[in-house]
Amino acid sequence: MKLTAPTELVFLLSLLLIVLAVAATYVAVPVVSSFAFELAVFAFLVLTAGNLLEGL
Repeated sequence: MKLTAPTELVFLLSLLLIVLAVAATYVAVPVVSSFAFELAVFAFLVLTAGNLLEGL
């Protein structure tokens, strides 16, 4: 399996998601606060998919 660097869009999307998840643990964000951990896991999966799938 060959790893590739994720595109800038995928990297920025995962970065935005993880920042939102971390912020939601400290500040009450109406929809996101109850799903902060799941959002962080999803951000990791997006970044992993960007590394594993060529062209993402």
